[in-house]
Amino acid sequence: MSGFFSSGHAVDLILVVLVIEAVVLMTVGWRGRRWSAAGVLLALGPGACLLLAVRGALMGAGWPWIALALAASFPLHLADVIRRRA
Repeated sequence: MSGFFSSGHAVDLILVVLVIEAVVLMTVGWRGRRWSAAGVLLALGPGACLLLAVRGALMGAGWPWIALALAASFPLHLADVIRRRA
């Protein structure tokens, strides 16, 4: 089981679940309301970026790649917060 996590496959599985969630939100919706692609990106994007940073750390990627994934999550999160307040 430790090999499953250290190889990054656990993060891959979570990313697949995120993609399935995005497809469901855009097709079926939530409480009868479909989400736009931009709304799904802003809602799920920060989490996906954080998962990519974790995967990079588990796989031994260089620190600039990990920092890039972490830095990309923040503006997506801010845009989502601003969108939800409007």
